[in-house]
Amino acid sequence: MLVANLATLALNHVPAVATWMFQEETVQWDPLALWHHMGIVARLVVIILFIMSGWSIGVMIDRWMAFNAARKQSRAFAPAVAGALRDGKIDEAIKVAERNKKSHLAKVVTAGLMEFRAHQESGEIPGETIEASKRALERTEAIVHAELKRGLGGLATIGSTAPFVGLFGTVMGILNAFQEMSKSKTTGLGAVAGGISEALVTTAIGLVVAIPAVMMFNYLTGRVEAFDVEMDNSSSELIDYFLKRRGAVRR
Repeated sequence: MLVANLATLALNHVPAVATWMFQEETVQWDPLALWHHMGIVARLVVIILFIMSGWSIGVMIDRWMAFNAARKQSRAFAPAVAGALRDGKIDEAIKVAERNKKSHLAKVVTAGLMEFRAHQESGEIPGETIEASKRALERTEAIVHAELKRGLGGLATIGSTAPFVGLFGTVMGILNAFQEMSKSKTTGLGAVAGGISEALVTTAIGLVVAIPAVMMFNYLTGRVEAFDVEMDNSSSELIDYFLKRRGAVRR
């Protein structure tokens, strides 16, 4: 009997409870209304996230264009320089490399060939020339690797920190929402719904900024590793060519 009375009492008061929970103003979801409703901290967080997003997009576009240019010129450079070296025309091979300055392979091969030519004297190719060329190739590989990775560190930083920046804005927004509820002496979900909604927007923006940054960082890093393998192979083949030239001269 007691349980039935309690159930009847609860059902009778459901409309009142619903009215109490949503008695405050309706939440407006359009971006302009949310922006005007945000506090100063939330606005600063959104501005910072948009700056991070713009910077990451700039890095993505820059690296995408640089990698595509390097790939395109390397495909044209490899057979041309191979033909010149096969005919023993080192000067021609250097000219071919200089015409493909955006190619990662051309930069490495040019350094090795120029070092080799600088130490070549009167048809004799001593062992020191091979070692000097190898060191020049290694130095250039390190420089080109650093150039290819330019901006990727910042992209990784944005991908890992953007969600936390958005979360900071959310926490501050929720605190402001409860402070407003305390000042206005009102209760219910509707009293804080607007503040919580605009606070959660910062977390959503943080995720929107972070997810593409992480995905593109992984993709671009994979391409840099592929370029490193290609440069290592080209360096090894060039050293083999120098050794064959050395053996041919001795005979």
